[in-house]
Amino acid sequence: MVGGDQGDGPQRLPRAIYEKELFRLQAELVELQEWIRQERARLVVVFEGRDAAGKGSTIKRVAEHLNPRVARIVALPTPTERERGEWYFQRYVAHLPAAGEIALFDRSWYNRAGVEHVMGFCTDEEHRRFLRQCPVFEQLLIEDGILLRKYWFSVSRTEQQRRLRKRNEDPMRRWKLSRMDLESMTRWEQYSEARDEMLEATDTPRSPWYLVESEDKRRARLNVIAHLLSTVPYSEVPRPRFELPALPPLSGRRRPSREHYTYVPDHAATL
Repeated sequence: MVGGDQGDGPQRLPRAIYEKELFRLQAELVELQEWIRQERARLVVVFEGRDAAGKGSTIKRVAEHLNPRVARIVALPTPTERERGEWYFQRYVAHLPAAGEIALFDRSWYNRAGVEHVMGFCTDEEHRRFLRQCPVFEQLLIEDGILLRKYWFSVSRTEQQRRLRKRNEDPMRRWKLSRMDLESMTRWEQYSEARDEMLEATDTPRSPWYLVESEDKRRARLNVIAHLLSTVPYSEVPRPRFELPALPPLSGRRRPSREHYTYVPDHAATL
């Protein structure tokens, strides 16, 4: 079994330590972004793993302070009827980064190795073909200069159940709970077997998987960001400091009365 699936993870990182280090790492991510943009590099980061293992919250922290024109989160919906008739990797190729961009895949082409295979959304032959073609596909990306990083988030069965139960009880997060999440609980062993088979076929020297133990989400987020930064040979990019211009004097123009406009009510004043 992959580390973390059995529980008994590390003690939760104190919030003060977590927030201080997260701020430092996010500042480094901004430096990485500027290096990517200046060097016209292309970075693809794949986030995969168990349901409720912390992928989404980690992606959120990675992208939080980045320029959305440079760093995009790719979270594709269920394929359309037309996309089902395409070469499997085709819909993902359309979302690969251009020069100077970062693509963060919230799940990826590895859907075929996981949920599609376990839930019977693809045939056994399509699954076997994916496992054969995927290393070749990723090799082509790397040979073309794309920096590819792949993270698998692992979580214990009991912790997954606790998190899914918490989602179900929280009206602000209930939208994150789906039928597929419930299936992941009842098909735990099948998902484990599918994951092990996927790792065996696609964990290659040039495109390795990095496993993330996520019993403590705070630790997992810091570990992933710190590791991602360590794998890219970026450097600080000098950025000019702009001198703000002095405000010109007002012309004395008479403005229309406030009664001509409709303002948003001051809700805060009612609190």
